[in-house]
Amino acid sequence: MVTFFDQLVSHTAQRTPEAHALIFKREELTYAQLEAQVEQAAGGLAGIGLSRHSRVAVFLPKRIETIVSLFASSRAHGVFVPVNPVLKAPQVQHILNDCDVQILITSSDRLKGLQDILPDCPALQHIVLVDKLPATEMTTLPVTLWSEMPQGQITHQHRVDNDMAAILYTSGSTGKPKGVVLSHRNLVCGAMSVSQYLENNADDVILALLPLSFDYGLSQVTTAFLVGATCVLLDYLLPGDVVKTMAKHQVTGLAAVPPLWQQLMKVNWPQEATHQLRYFTNSGGAMPKVTLDKLRETFPNAHPYLMYGLTEAFRSTYLHPSQVDQRPGSMGKAIPNAEIMVVREDGSECDVDEPGELVHRGPHVSLGYWNDSEKTAERFKPVPSKQNGLILQEMAVWSGDTVKRDAEGYLYFVGRRDEMIKTSGYRVSPMEVEEALYQGIEALAEVVACGVNDLELGQAIVVLMVLKEGEALDENALLALCKKHLPNFMHPKHLEVHEALPRNPNGKVDRSTLSKAMKEKYSNG
Repeated sequence: MVTFFDQLVSHTAQRTPEAHALIFKREELTYAQLEAQVEQAAGGLAGIGLSRHSRVAVFLPKRIETIVSLFASSRAHGVFVPVNPVLKAPQVQHILNDCDVQILITSSDRLKGLQDILPDCPALQHIVLVDKLPATEMTTLPVTLWSEMPQGQITHQHRVDNDMAAILYTSGSTGKPKGVVLSHRNLVCGAMSVSQYLENNADDVILALLPLSFDYGLSQVTTAFLVGATCVLLDYLLPGDVVKTMAKHQVTGLAAVPPLWQQLMKVNWPQEATHQLRYFTNSGGAMPKVTLDKLRETFPNAHPYLMYGLTEAFRSTYLHPSQVDQRPGSMGKAIPNAEIMVVREDGSECDVDEPGELVHRGPHVSLGYWNDSEKTAERFKPVPSKQNGLILQEMAVWSGDTVKRDAEGYLYFVGRRDEMIKTSGYRVSPMEVEEALYQGIEALAEVVACGVNDLELGQAIVVLMVLKEGEALDENALLALCKKHLPNFMHPKHLEVHEALPRNPNGKVDRSTLSKAMKEKYSNG
């Protein structure tokens, strides 16, 4: 039985030691080999002073040592903190200081980029480099090679599945990233729930394409290891690299976010890269219908799973492939072992088709935000439906997202509270405007709508667009389309065409930055 995060490796190594666990470029590890490396690295971390609940930051691209570091930190009773490899020194410094990281695992080139901020990270005690020691001294801190960590004794203390296991930093809609504290129970139950509805098995080959600092990216590893499948590591560079990797390893499971799907659909996909795919999943934003249609055409043997999740509760809903055509735009229903409620501000349950806040209860609900009682109190509150006689109330995640439920229990995303546009007395979801434009204009690669203050309208709608390569767009045609498909109050007042839109470290369009810039540019009230 798997209870703790690191047991995802050890348990499978006991059952199927010779099965392939990890593939990275030309390297392949069986579960027995992976388990041996995790045990060795855990002893090394103990040898350089890792203690129970101390934080270990892993600032690396995807490679074998990255995966081993996460599981070894857990084995040695520490808390792993995966840091997105695309972050720059100031963002890394924020994470190191915010959760008082004790040990940093990185590479020599990345250490060079961090040397100026390390003196301002007082909690940091030791650095481990996975490749080589630098030619010149970059820090006064002790620096040890991964292969030369002194072996220490792991103290086999009694563990509880609700102990801290990881801290994942989520960009959020405003302010600096917040550290979401995940327990062993969160991570293991998440893997169990996802692998159940995706029907993962030991024959699957799952491509880990997304950042491991992203719960959706980490999930590709945990679900694979839980069922004894093979996980292929790939840092996304060019769409063609994904095509080649899928063909070479006969990938059966692929996960991505909408902007990435759109990039992948721009290249040629030969049959040898598509016929083996059993399923693909989407989260991190609604997938435009035109993109979904192209994906289904490209991967004719694959089942589409459209999902909704938030880092604070790992994953919340999924739409079964059999319902994709019957319920366009739906987020589906709760994942296994979770309950999803739609509630009013007073906590009472909403009626059918009445918009309300999505609330998630179950074992996936995290332990809150690291060292931030105010934000934790805003998002983590008692379950709305109190049971008579139950004195200690269970905590749930109040998502801040507005959804509605139809008569058969299927959920539909309406918008985020901080993204809803109030114009001409109406509340407008940016997604509703965006979806209409996606469906009506083939030249669009990406589109984002946001609201800006306006004396006449309350808020006016701004639409920012990225066109497909070689395409042009007539503004009059766009306005005519809006008049045809959208009521007057949804018509954009301002239109802009950009070469690209800013993104956050997880690859999503940075709506917060865009909204702030547009408000500064256009607001007149």
